[in-house]
Amino acid sequence: MKQTTKEVKNEKIKVLFAASECQPFCATGGLADVCSSLPKFISKSYKDVDVRVILPLYGSIKEEFRKEFTFLGEWYVSLSWRKEYCGVFKYEYKGVTYYFLDNERYFKRNGQYGFDDDNERFAFFSKAIVETLPMLGFEPDIIHCNDWQTALVPVYLKTGVFEQEFYKNIKTIFCIHNIAYQGRYGINTITDVCGIDRKHTKVLEYDNDINFMKGGILCADKVLTVSPTYSQEIQRSEYANGLDGIIREHKDKLQGILNGIDDEEDNPKTDKMVYVNYDVNSIDKKAENKLALQREFGLNEDPNAPILAIVARFPRHKGMDLIKALMEKFIVEGGVQFVAVGEGEREFEDYFKYLNAKYPKQAHISLGFSREIGKKIYAGADIYLMPSKSEPCGLSQMIASRYGTVPIVRETGGLKDSIKDFGCEGGGNGYTFREYNVHDFEYSIWRAINDFKNKEEWRKKVEIVMKKDFSWKNTAEKYVEVYKGLKG
Repeated sequence: MKQTTKEVKNEKIKVLFAASECQPFCATGGLADVCSSLPKFISKSYKDVDVRVILPLYGSIKEEFRKEFTFLGEWYVSLSWRKEYCGVFKYEYKGVTYYFLDNERYFKRNGQYGFDDDNERFAFFSKAIVETLPMLGFEPDIIHCNDWQTALVPVYLKTGVFEQEFYKNIKTIFCIHNIAYQGRYGINTITDVCGIDRKHTKVLEYDNDINFMKGGILCADKVLTVSPTYSQEIQRSEYANGLDGIIREHKDKLQGILNGIDDEEDNPKTDKMVYVNYDVNSIDKKAENKLALQREFGLNEDPNAPILAIVARFPRHKGMDLIKALMEKFIVEGGVQFVAVGEGEREFEDYFKYLNAKYPKQAHISLGFSREIGKKIYAGADIYLMPSKSEPCGLSQMIASRYGTVPIVRETGGLKDSIKDFGCEGGGNGYTFREYNVHDFEYSIWRAINDFKNKEEWRKKVEIVMKKDFSWKNTAEKYVEVYKGLKG
């Protein structure tokens, strides 16, 4: 039956959220949290938007989810000279529809990234996303792509690979979560792997390689970043890893929207991973979490020793060199305890092992990723350290605040947008410093330690950071506005 104009206007906006990872199925970092919590919030809060998520079916996805999947069909994806199997599954979880694309040769591995054929794996994923659309029974108005692993989706749509009427009106968004990871490979990748005609080489070519992210930026209808400040920073050479010129050329379609957190999952009042539940009205119970954390980690059970914490990966750009330069000094001279969970560059892992061995009653570092240990640290620590050299958005400072652990951050990217210094006009919600150096970071830590000694004033600061709303309520509307603007 032919739809009337009124019926068309009342249709939901249909958005397919394409990503390489998503909680609770597959995760290596903050991308997985955003790709879980944002679609979930939009689905719950905006009845005029139907947002669904499409992911690779990694071998690591748990059987408890797989057994509930519905098989929709299978076909073979053309990838240059290859014909690769692809199966598609559907799953409903917490109010969101998920699709999983299956190819065991590409995705049944120990890990998600870091393989020699990642260019082929994610070219396949991007091509398969586009090819699978007619099979889903869901015709998206917009495909919302995230980071380089899905950057070829707008490239395939804009370079004439898909010319059928079905694809004619689909718009694309490309969201840059971290411009440091661009998907750069040899120039022959364009034809031998991607199967894109060489006449489109300029779309992907960069510095004698091809660059997936560049292609996404050029071909997407809208380019987003995960904080307003980061959208400005990546127009400068010191932040853009070579793509600043491309970003500036396309700044008219660039917008920064600050990430949020899932305030249902990250809630100390209901979180089953913490030792004792609490909220802003029962802050005293946070002290019980601190004592339990000290006990579990074998630290001195001292309520007066401030616990400084990190829950993060350990690359240099996260400010690990500043941590390394100062932490032993603060353990010895400041009477602090230091706890961390994460993994990363060997230099910093070795340093943390050194602290563990030399100061077993004052330092405990768990190497490896553990969501449960991370939550216990958020709940039990006093001060959270995030001295990043660059930080597109950051979620840890938001989660730490939610759990009453006061953040110290450098003013960059989303850290600058989310944390204001206690000393600023009108008051703030943390400690900040501007220049990336040891002196300024050290000064900020001493400020926090000295404030910690005044228990009454410190409690007020804990209340302030816990009351700060970092949920998607504040920013999801901006995404919906982008969707509506693209659909027209």
